[in-house]
Amino acid sequence: MAYGGRYGGSGRFGPRQMYKATCSDCGAECEVPFKPTEGRPVYCRDCFQKRRGSRRGP
Repeated sequence: MAYGGRYGGSGRFGPRQMYKATCSDCGAECEVPFKPTEGRPVYCRDCFQKRRGSRRGP
């Protein structure tokens, strides 16, 4: 899965390096555009969107 948009795979910097990871919420295998750091949670695209949406309050 490639990420598009502002920092996406197409552009003057070439293709984005993707790293395999396991989502800390649902346990699904996913790819992220950064090297996962041990001890820090990593979320798949769906869980990241859910967490991001739940933080927005009134």
